[in-house]
Amino acid sequence: MELPPSHFPAARAAAVAVGYLRYLRGGPGRGLQLREVRSARRQDIDDVGHKYYLELELEDVLDKGSTVNCTAEVLYHLGSKTSAPDVQVTVQGELRSTEQADKEFYNRIRSLEKELEAENIPGFILVPDSHGNVPPELEPIHLLAWAASGYVIWQNSTENTKFHLAQVKHVKQVNPIISLKVKAVFHRSQEEAAGFSIEKTKSSGSFAPQIRQ
Repeated sequence: MELPPSHFPAARAAAVAVGYLRYLRGGPGRGLQLREVRSARRQDIDDVGHKYYLELELEDVLDKGSTVNCTAEVLYHLGSKTSAPDVQVTVQGELRSTEQADKEFYNRIRSLEKELEAENIPGFILVPDSHGNVPPELEPIHLLAWAASGYVIWQNSTENTKFHLAQVKHVKQVNPIISLKVKAVFHRSQEEAAGFSIEKTKSSGSFAPQIRQ
């Protein structure tokens, strides 16, 4: 069944797909976000669930002049409130390399005289602030939390819910491996909020999220 791209079920499935891709491919040097749902279709599979087929256009918040298309399949299992949706995403084209940006961020964090830790400091660690602004020096940390939050969105979304990262509340650095423990607040729909702790670890040249709920 074809769906209007602006239809709420299509938007919710797209949020799951983008969250999943952000978890896999995001980091301090890349922030993927949805620019447009180009097409959406739903298939009702007997005794299995509802499967959404999507064509999406994405952009990197650090390079908004460049977009990338992708296709996604999101399967919500019938009657399950605990199983994460099955997601498959195929990117058409190449994403911008972030190897240099990741390395610079890693070296900058490692070179700090004191390990980074901050909580509820107006204008510093409340990312974004009440006006939706992120200070440039905190953008890599915000993007790091954004990437890790993709896992939470993927694992906790249902066909009737839509999560987004509202604010980063706390950051703590733990060496010798760069482990940024981020306490974040998520909004589900427009009424409910849920808190999660996200640990994003830098080791051997890549960032790997570990989630604590």
